[in-house]
Amino acid sequence: MKGRKKDSKAKTKKVKEVPLKKGKTTTFSLKVSKNNSAPVSRKRPSSSLSAQTPQKAGMRLNRYIAHAGICSRRQADKFIAAGLVKVNGQVVTQMGYVVKEGDEVVFDNRRIFPEKPVYILLNKPKDCITTTEDEKGRRTVMDLVKGCGATRLFPVGRLDRNTTGLLLLTNDGELAERLMHPRRKVPKLYKVVLDKTFHPSDMEKLKNEGVVLEDGPFKPDEIDYVERSSKDTLGVLIHSGRNRIVRRMFEALGYKVVKLDRVMYAGLTKLDLPRGRWRHLTPAEVAQLKRL
Repeated sequence: MKGRKKDSKAKTKKVKEVPLKKGKTTTFSLKVSKNNSAPVSRKRPSSSLSAQTPQKAGMRLNRYIAHAGICSRRQADKFIAAGLVKVNGQVVTQMGYVVKEGDEVVFDNRRIFPEKPVYILLNKPKDCITTTEDEKGRRTVMDLVKGCGATRLFPVGRLDRNTTGLLLLTNDGELAERLMHPRRKVPKLYKVVLDKTFHPSDMEKLKNEGVVLEDGPFKPDEIDYVERSSKDTLGVLIHSGRNRIVRRMFEALGYKVVKLDRVMYAGLTKLDLPRGRWRHLTPAEVAQLKRL
């Protein structure tokens, strides 16, 4: 992927080319802003998909629930079968039930409405919690995307408090579940800075064998030193969604991760997206995610 022309306030570093699919490589750029002030989001055109409201022909109930951001259609079928959904005051357990315009749908004792799908890409900063709300009053990713146009939004997966980089947020429950499913093997590329030089023998171990952790063996899809950086800085490509897997992998070899930054998620990169800023995905990017 070719980067755009650099502006006078930013400096770009290239991360080693890492193959995403057999026979293909892509280059990811890290842009470091010299301005440390809190940035304001620069919106790109959002998806042109129209609001998902039932027309006169109607909308299947499971799809209606999914477009309300509750869950996927498959999970909605389970909720319907369990008698947890009411339409116009009556419990509906019929598969394939069609919601008509003007019908009142209630789930978990509250009325739900289908929303226009919203897809947000955030470059998460440190000291920010990946959750919709925090009982301790700490800053969350939701605080950073206020004004995005969605009344209900949730993160796809999570980054721990001290991990920075790309995080997708959406109200599309079906797509979120799809991206988080292990079978999809969604690629994620991290830039890792360790507390000391990473020994070549450990590099070979991770490339060939991997490590055995308390929850089972693990081997990254790709790993290498970052070009034009010291030997304590690595690029790591994985598809696993296991908790803190990158940090635990290096800890198992006696290293501490000092900095961890996700620079690519599902083919989406940090190009022109400084730390703390967000943008809407384009229709083409949304279509790309749905093809995974």
